[in-house]
Amino acid sequence: MDSANQKYRAFLEAANQGSFTRAAETLGYSQSGISRMIADLEREWNVKLLERSRGGVRLTSEGHELLPAVQSVIDEQGRLQARIDSMSGLETGLVRIGALTSVATFWLPSVIERFRADYPNIDYEIVTGSYTSIERMIAEGQVDCGFVRLPTRRGFDTIFLERDELKVIMSVNHPLARAGAVPIGALADFPFLTIEKQGDSDIVPYLEQYGVTVRSHVTTWDDYAVFAMAEKGLGIAVEPELMLRKLPFDLVVKSFEEPIYRELALAMRNSNKASLATKRFIDYLGYRNS
Repeated sequence: MDSANQKYRAFLEAANQGSFTRAAETLGYSQSGISRMIADLEREWNVKLLERSRGGVRLTSEGHELLPAVQSVIDEQGRLQARIDSMSGLETGLVRIGALTSVATFWLPSVIERFRADYPNIDYEIVTGSYTSIERMIAEGQVDCGFVRLPTRRGFDTIFLERDELKVIMSVNHPLARAGAVPIGALADFPFLTIEKQGDSDIVPYLEQYGVTVRSHVTTWDDYAVFAMAEKGLGIAVEPELMLRKLPFDLVVKSFEEPIYRELALAMRNSNKASLATKRFIDYLGYRNS
């Protein structure tokens, strides 16, 4: 799926849903990604497509006029791709994916739902793991592609996907709950819940960079165990924003004073040798090249 079609789909979905947030959930993007793509279209076409308000978004008169034409382009692209795939023999196949828990839970389902609608006979094997274990599975050929954090192993072919902000989570009664954004040094002032999988941690490199030493009272690999303990006031923790979608716990979530991110990418040993099913699956990720 080329970048123009990604933008067209973002526009169509936002118009139909009346919301950037719901469009993002449906298409598997971030809300900011949807907003950015539509802003790109408006700039390229020099027209205002959507009116933004607190209640959501609605079509402008120009947007109403252009919507059917954009829908026609998407429909024709779908018919063309179906003909190409039929000629190429993309009727069955298996895509083996190494995925982080957050990606497997909150990103992949919507991507696979859209992919299966077009390719119902493709099967999937999803193996969850840490950054290190996913890199190993890619290197050893156990998966066709995998979600990793940049920088990753040298020699991989990578496609940049998203900057995922790291957030501080705490109980509603925590002293920081009513404060503003959190300075990273404040992590040293309270009991800390460390999430670490096979030595991988999103926050530890930043703690080292800023010279912050935390009082790690609990170390675990289970994100939901950390959510439950943070909810009970047993400590604060740092989690990627992707993991905080549809959070089933009563927690306060805050940004750092200087926002911190992890950069997510899709990695392969050799993209040129990827199966046709894998290549087509990648098209549905809504990636943008870094």
